[in-house]
Amino acid sequence: MPSNLNWTLWTEFLQHLRHRGLSPLTLDAYERDLQQLAQLLPDQLNSSQITRLHLVGALKKLSGRGDKPASLARKLSTWRAYFSFLQQHGQISSNPASNIKAPKAGARLPKAVPAEKLNQAFDHPVANTPLSLRDQAIFELLYGSGLRLSELVQLDLQHLMLDENWVHVSGKGNKQRQVPLGSKSVVALRRYLPQRIAIPGENAVFTSRLGTRLTARQIQNRLNVWSITQNSDRHLSPHMLRHSFASHVLQNAHDIRAVQELLGHKSISTTQQYTKLDFNHLAQIYDDTHPRAKRRNK
Repeated sequence: MPSNLNWTLWTEFLQHLRHRGLSPLTLDAYERDLQQLAQLLPDQLNSSQITRLHLVGALKKLSGRGDKPASLARKLSTWRAYFSFLQQHGQISSNPASNIKAPKAGARLPKAVPAEKLNQAFDHPVANTPLSLRDQAIFELLYGSGLRLSELVQLDLQHLMLDENWVHVSGKGNKQRQVPLGSKSVVALRRYLPQRIAIPGENAVFTSRLGTRLTARQIQNRLNVWSITQNSDRHLSPHMLRHSFASHVLQNAHDIRAVQELLGHKSISTTQQYTKLDFNHLAQIYDDTHPRAKRRNK
């Protein structure tokens, strides 16, 4: 780590984030963003010499390399948090990132897979092997309960309440919530758990062939392989299954507050992106069924 980002305080900053209950994936993103900033700043620049212009220049370099506005905004947020930490510890007098506006990203609707396609894929028979049954249970939970990938990775056996059809989830900021388990998820878990492979003392629900907790990357890879074997016309990701869960529930229930609670969103504005998707769904129904809409399209 270059001297312009003091290694000791950098480590203390990451420890501070860890104590806040941030997920391992989020912590990794913070670490990468800080390492990248250190590479972009001039050598031999100490913390008190870093200015707003230095940070703006770093953002311009990243933009020139093709980083998207959402990525730039996240990195700026990381930098702002880090310099705020330095300021609180008396290392700098002011935060050079405080008055920098994040680039605005264009509105992007979530990608949702049609429910019919997902149901057909999930209903396809799977081999009666520990790994196949494990993967089936993973995918059912991602779509059936809308879990984040990090939440799925952290699941322990005591978090499952199969008789009550609930799962206890630790979300962002260590926020606790209970999420319903669909009947398909319960069946998949009951088939998998008796064949679960685990080393002594391992409480993770989902484990590898070596008996240790599955990592996020391993789950992503398994879903990718599964989507290929199912001849899917698109790449499937855990986040896409979560989006599909949210949009399908909202399209049928039209209760945004319930969807917010199920997803564990802190702000309703985060959940509101799915209302746009729902309006698109309604517009498509209108175009397909209303005689005046048909007449317009001729």
